[in-house]
Amino acid sequence: MRPVITPAEAARLDREASAPVEVLMERAGYGVARHVASLGIGYGDRVAVLVGPGNNGGDGYVAARHLRRRGVAVEVHLLEMPKTPAARWAAGRAAAAHVPVRRLGRPSGETLVVDAVFGGGFRHGIPPALMPWIDADLPVVAVDVPTGLDPEDGTVLEKAFTALLTVTFGALRTGHVLGEGPDRCGRVEVVDIGLGEPTPAMRMTDAEDAPRPARSRTAHKWSAGSVLVIGGAPGMVGAAVLAARSALRFGAGAVGVAGPERAAVATIAPEVLSYELDEAVAVADRFDVVVLGPGLGRDRIDFVAEMVRRRPGPLLLDADGLFGLERDVLAARSGPTILTPHAGEFRRLAGVGADPDTAVRFAADTGTVVVLKGNPTFVTAGGPPWVVASGGPELATIGTGDVLAGMIGALWARGLAPLAAARSGAYWHGRAGEALAADGVVTADRLATEIRRWGFEESGR
Repeated sequence: MRPVITPAEAARLDREASAPVEVLMERAGYGVARHVASLGIGYGDRVAVLVGPGNNGGDGYVAARHLRRRGVAVEVHLLEMPKTPAARWAAGRAAAAHVPVRRLGRPSGETLVVDAVFGGGFRHGIPPALMPWIDADLPVVAVDVPTGLDPEDGTVLEKAFTALLTVTFGALRTGHVLGEGPDRCGRVEVVDIGLGEPTPAMRMTDAEDAPRPARSRTAHKWSAGSVLVIGGAPGMVGAAVLAARSALRFGAGAVGVAGPERAAVATIAPEVLSYELDEAVAVADRFDVVVLGPGLGRDRIDFVAEMVRRRPGPLLLDADGLFGLERDVLAARSGPTILTPHAGEFRRLAGVGADPDTAVRFAADTGTVVVLKGNPTFVTAGGPPWVVASGGPELATIGTGDVLAGMIGALWARGLAPLAAARSGAYWHGRAGEALAADGVVTADRLATEIRRWGFEESGR
């Protein structure tokens, strides 16, 4: 788990650090220089380090000094004179090392730009002198946060640098993962400079946060986890079949579909059990997890409400299972519930905008786990959300959400807790999409096949 913190928390960590600020600045600037060098920048390359008046600029002075020692033709471009004691200290050391310093000019053939202007201290208002640098077609390494990007929510009100690489300290910032952050920051590297333990506003999901349970040697099809998918109205049978096949291919031992097109399901997917829709309530008790909604149709609001009320066990609501659902019906459920809305579905369901904060409040109010699908996806049970950044635009194609619903249902049926199943399913869904995209266009049927390689620990890449 990688913590994601707010700018306020970052400021607290700076204030309460046990090491002097000059020591922290030296570590930070050295980390920036090291990552610049990792891009292949070395002897003879021209690098402009743009510095502001605060400690972010101080990090830039330190980076410039270390780059000069590597033989880089580095020049500091000064927006304002350093104003903090630590920044003045760093500027003095850079001058003593004969780093050229000049007033902020215009780009003139640099190999790379280091943006150390404002970082996490940016609070809107781009100085006009920076505009030629922002508009220049040059690779940029940003220190902490690209200038112009709000470090809190990732918004850009005017203009902002678009970085190839962002180097930050201690922990990721919320602005790195929200709004335009992922597009503006490029690859984000976190440098440990000796700050204290952060209190995360969010948590970034990595492979170790996404378990995939092993099967017992003595497992049989019903003990390995069972999933019932309810959906598949005329014209949308494929949605229910995709969800069911995905659950089966992601490790569930027994999977069924209950829907209006039983004969079609039996023909298309003979590997899954099939039931009429009016059998759904009766047969649901046989299954560990029910996935309600893929291709169900929006004319079955009363049926959905009845299933939500009568199903005592684990229930995942996806797609049409979320349409017309009342908050109080959800909140009255005694059994565990996972919701998998995209932004539009969440707005209809919750009556508010779709963002991590509203997802947290809705999950807490209803006692559910919310998987707010997007890029990134946010998963929460009412606490700090997990950020799932695997996957990308390749998953923006019809049917991939049905695959995700089946994957989460399978992990839940295999024994994971609801939050862990949701987080893990979303993560491996993205990883499978990334792998498939390297080999061509991603479609839901291809994705539902690809996930077979990712369902168990030994299958991971």
